[in-house]
Amino acid sequence: MTSERLIEITYLDDPRIAEFRNIRERDLTGRENRFIAEGTVVLRLLAGAHATGGDFVAEKVLLLKNRVAGLSDIIDTFPSDVPIYVAAAEVLDGIVGFHLHRGVLALGRRTAEEGMNDLLDRLPKRSLVLVGCGISNHDNMGSMFRNAAAFGADAVLLDESCCDPLYRKALRVSVGSILTIPYRRQSSAVELLTALAERGFAIWSLSPRGTVDIRDVAASQRMALVVGTEGEGLPESILSAFGSVRIPQAPGLDSLNVATASGIALFEMAAKNGRI
Repeated sequence: MTSERLIEITYLDDPRIAEFRNIRERDLTGRENRFIAEGTVVLRLLAGAHATGGDFVAEKVLLLKNRVAGLSDIIDTFPSDVPIYVAAAEVLDGIVGFHLHRGVLALGRRTAEEGMNDLLDRLPKRSLVLVGCGISNHDNMGSMFRNAAAFGADAVLLDESCCDPLYRKALRVSVGSILTIPYRRQSSAVELLTALAERGFAIWSLSPRGTVDIRDVAASQRMALVVGTEGEGLPESILSAFGSVRIPQAPGLDSLNVATASGIALFEMAAKNGRI
């Protein structure tokens, strides 16, 4: 069945694949919730989300011609109304704008989402949530989601100053985890944390100046870890309003980056929350 679905692209200006053109220069994020998924692992997760009626669907797929045989199981997962385009290496490179070694791309779309309060209201009684404030680096964003998936977080909340997780690089760094963990990006950090506090979450803000060693955090059924941007970190208003934790480290270094720090802290909190 796979071969019958393939649509070959031979011209760089074919309008059917316009969304894939020069993707390095013009990321699709922010345009009607559409995004570029790159790589086999991310494509498989997108196919799974589409098949199960999750928050994401695929609109079209573009593959390097010689990659098709190894991807037939994923291709067959997509319904027949998702076009599967293929191209030779020189054509694909010309479309994308650079040499794409993976040879696997898809145009995805985030479907209409429920509000933050609806998401929080359906979290289980025992929950772990990661909260990001002012995270603007795409690598850090992707790493945070990967950490959240690794340690069983139920959701990720991002304030409105964070970058969109659906940037191509963030999605790639997350190894597709952004497509598997419920998340919302909205409101101010204070509004997000207030909503969590109202639902019984123990809120812990991560900072080099934190008052509690992360290893000494008390276990609780509902826990939220709050991380801020590198450099500025979390504002004092948040650190003083909620519990604060630190990761002990050798003297002489200012702090760990948010990707590393969130992984260490989530490991400790997941253990206290009974996840690992």
